[in-house]
Amino acid sequence: MNAHDVPDTPNIQVEVVRVFTDPAGNLGNALGIARSDDVVALDKQELAARLGFSETTVVSDPVDGVADVRIYTPVVELPFAGHPTVGTAWWLDLRRTPVHTLRVPAGTVPVDRTDGLTWITARAEWAPKFAFQQLDSVDELAALAPVDFTDGQHFFWAWTDESRGALRARMFAPAMGIAEDEATGAAAVALTAQLRRGLIITQGQGSQLYTEWDSDGWVRLGGRVAEDHVVVL
Repeated sequence: MNAHDVPDTPNIQVEVVRVFTDPAGNLGNALGIARSDDVVALDKQELAARLGFSETTVVSDPVDGVADVRIYTPVVELPFAGHPTVGTAWWLDLRRTPVHTLRVPAGTVPVDRTDGLTWITARAEWAPKFAFQQLDSVDELAALAPVDFTDGQHFFWAWTDESRGALRARMFAPAMGIAEDEATGAAAVALTAQLRRGLIITQGQGSQLYTEWDSDGWVRLGGRVAEDHVVVL
């Protein structure tokens, strides 16, 4: 993106991370992260559209371990989403401003870090409405094409090892301006609640998400995050 794409906003940096990478740090879903103080004068939705990532967050500086986060797809603001909260929590920790809580419009999101994974805890009802469909095989899943979906939010999945809770998945969300999402944390949260069990999800080209089910209706969502690049506006 060139500076002239967004008028009167010199020297703004949007940092990009990849969320839900594989163990080697490959793949993952790109997330743009902007500091709220840097983009006060901008239309945040327009910023997200111009950046073009499946989601972009605008985050405040943490106070006493709590940060406020707004989440935007290219066409709509979301009250909650998984890869933006996991990625933003990891990025704040990287900057040595770790948080134990993120506040998003849907509610309060606890954060913790264990064994190299960043975890958030959320409720399934915070997730956007997905049309979930279980398929019989990974081959059937691989045959799907983004051009076949013109509206809605569709999450397809197939077991690879049901005894372990391992599955492969793909998600198409034209309604959010996303042809295909590489890794969808909110859908992972919702599916975990639907199945009432923890899951190991390999999505898209091979991004990895982990969930844990709590009988009181909360779901833990975790994964690895890696730095990628910086966009200068």
